[in-house]
Formats: sequence, structure tokens, C-alpha cells
Amino acid sequence: MIDIKLIRENRDLVKENIKKKFQDEKLPLVDEVYEYDERYRECKSKGDNLRNEKNKLSSSIGEFMRNKQIDEANHTKEKVSLIQKEIEDLEQEEVELEEKIKKIMMVIPNIIDESVPIGKDDSENVEVEKFGEPIVPKYEIPYHADIIESLNGLDKVSAGRTSGEGFYYLLGDIARLHEAMISYARDYMIEKGFTYAIPPFMIHSDVVTGVMSFPEMEAMMYKIEGEDLYLIGTSEHSMIGRFKDQLIKKEDLPIKMTSYSPCFRKEGGSHGLEERGLYRVHQFEKEEMIVLCEPEDSMKFYNDMWKYTVEVFRNMDVPVRQLECCSGDLADLKVKSCDIEAWSPRQQKYFEVGSCSNLGDAQARRLGIRVKSENGNYYLHTLNNTVVASPRGLIALIENNYQEDGSILIPKVLQPYMGGMTKIEKK
Repeated sequence: MIDIKLIRENRDLVKENIKKKFQDEKLPLVDEVYEYDERYRECKSKGDNLRNEKNKLSSSIGEFMRNKQIDEANHTKEKVSLIQKEIEDLEQEEVELEEKIKKIMMVIPNIIDESVPIGKDDSENVEVEKFGEPIVPKYEIPYHADIIESLNGLDKVSAGRTSGEGFYYLLGDIARLHEAMISYARDYMIEKGFTYAIPPFMIHSDVVTGVMSFPEMEAMMYKIEGEDLYLIGTSEHSMIGRFKDQLIKKEDLPIKMTSYSPCFRKEGGSHGLEERGLYRVHQFEKEEMIVLCEPEDSMKFYNDMWKYTVEVFRNMDVPVRQLECCSGDLADLKVKSCDIEAWSPRQQKYFEVGSCSNLGDAQARRLGIRVKSENGNYYLHTLNNTVVASPRGLIALIENNYQEDGSILIPKVLQPYMGGMTKIEKK
């Protein structure tokens, strides 16, 4: 959510930003919220003047009574009563206008960084850099679900009986490999100076609307029936929500945290070959990172954070690339974002395994997270990034370490988490 002052002072900038995001249907909202805001401030100013007038008149009533000026006192009381009614009407109008302003401001997109490439959708995202050589071996690499099943590591049939489409059982050494990857990512981030946390896996609706846009919420979140609770789609939601309505000391910044959680999303179903495996599922696990920092430091942290994901995957012998998200592919709260994509030697193309985002002060405004300073309180910036998420990260790991004999080499960084195993073989 942007600052209303920006609407007051530079509507053209806000409209131009909307055009860059190809959301022209939102252009009329800028003028609409501007008019609501003007009326709101008029009501507030008039209400303040009437309260001052009421206070003056009220103080004079006692003097009239002491001087036995009963008619003047009663007349003044009538005037005070009329003014009070007018004040109450204005206060009601203020509440209604405030709600209208908030509703519109929640859907006006954040101002994107000037470095963001302009494009309509994800097809116009821009490759920035590749890390590692994308190799296609001479032997065939089977579909990832077939590889895992051949190693007795996957059971989707039973999961279909217990839970339905989009769920799965991971078993044996594959389940261990999955956990090894998450554990390694956790320890890697701790070594980078991030505090480890396991957050709540359910959050209230006011946290949901504070951390994400309405279209994202509708597309992603599972609601608990009869409760004001949603299952998290990613742990940064509850991690950022931890600081809701908090006044943070300047000297306590930056706050850097890494978190583990299961994640729950509505996506999934049978939409082709890739979806019959583990690429799109309703439940997965993830190691995440968040940063709360001074506004002037957020771009530095953004560039550090996506590089951490690159290093984690390169340490697992997976080639990756950084893909800059264009304006039309940015969610409304984001200032700048990039995807980290892993190489698939089977498909001979890259696919997304992580996303890094700078949200400026948008989440902080929605959640009321401010910095306490001698020069006044202000909103901080928030960032988030995927360290590694499984099963997608697991797919990349398996494909890039698959051997001709059907075994999977275990990268050196994961071997300590696998009891010293160097490969997973058919039994």
C-alpha cells in the first residue's frame, strides 16, 4: 500500500506506474481516492473547528447560569446540541470515507523500482545471469516421478486415497534426501547470520491482507472453516506478521530471520505431464528468509538474498539462472522481484525454484510496522526470498544428479545429513 501523500502530491506518477503494470482498469481509482481524501480532510477540519466552537460555548454556559442569565444559557445549550449533532454526522462520514479510501488504496499497486523491465506478463521476464553449465547427458533422464518411484521413494496412489489429488508420500532415502536439503538450507542461512525460527502455520485474516494482495490470497490460501484462520502458503507471511503493530527500535535493525514450515496452496490438479508428478502440489516444505531493514538498505539486502539461493543450489550441483520479473509479472505489493530457476536436463529448460522480492514499505504500512527514531517514527522495508522449497528443489537435485544406472549421486554438502551416504541406488 502506497502513502496517500503520493496520491495528493503526484497523481500522474501513480497513474504512470499503473500503466507500466498494464492495469489500466485501475486508473480511475486514483482520481476517485483523491476526491475521497479531499472530502475526508475537509470533514476532519470542519469537525475540529466545530469542536473548538462547542468547547467555547460550553464554557460560557456556566457563566450564564452564575449570572442568572437562564435564557442565554438555554439558548447556548441548544446551539451546543446542534453542533454536537453536526460533529457526530461528520464523524460518521469520516469513518465511511476512511473505509472507502483504505479499500481503494489496498488495490493500487506499489511503485515499482526504475530498474524493473517493462513487460505484460512472465513471458517477458528477462534472464540476467546463468550460474553453472546447463548439461544434457548422453543418456536419457526419466520423468522425476518415475525416478523416485523406481527408488521406492514416492507413493501418490495412497495419498490420493487419504487426501486427494496434489498430495504425496515421500519414502525411504528420498524422504531423507528431501529433509537433508531443507536442513542444509537452514544451516547455510544460520551461518549467514540469520536467526532460525519455526513460525505458526496458520494466521488471522488481518495478517493475510497485510502481507499479500487480494488476487494472491484468493488464488493461494486455504481458509479454516468457521475460524478466522488461514493455512500459510509460505512462511514469510507469519514471519512478517510477527511484527504487526510493533514499534521497532532503530538499533535493532536489520532483523534477519530464516524459517522452516510446511506450505499449503490451492494450486495443483491434472494439467499435463508435469503436474502428474511433484511440480505442482497442494502441500510442500520450504526454508525461507526475511529481512526487515532501513529503507535505504533494502536494495542491498535484495541483491544479497537472491545470491544466497544461487549458492545453495550450486553447492548441490544444480545449474541455475536469475530471471528478472517484468512489471506485469510483479504482484501489487512488490517493488522489485526476481526468480531463481533451476536447469532441468530432462526438459532442457529452466523452471522456477525460488523467488526473491523487495516489497518496500507496503507490508509495513498494511501491518503497522514502524521504526522508533529520535526524528519521528517511520515505516521500514520488508524483503523475502526462498532458500529452497521441496519438492521443486528436490526435482532439480534429482535430475541434475541422476546417473545412467538409475542411481542418484548425493552432493557433498548433503552427505552429512544422509548418514555419510554418497548415492541412492535401487534396492
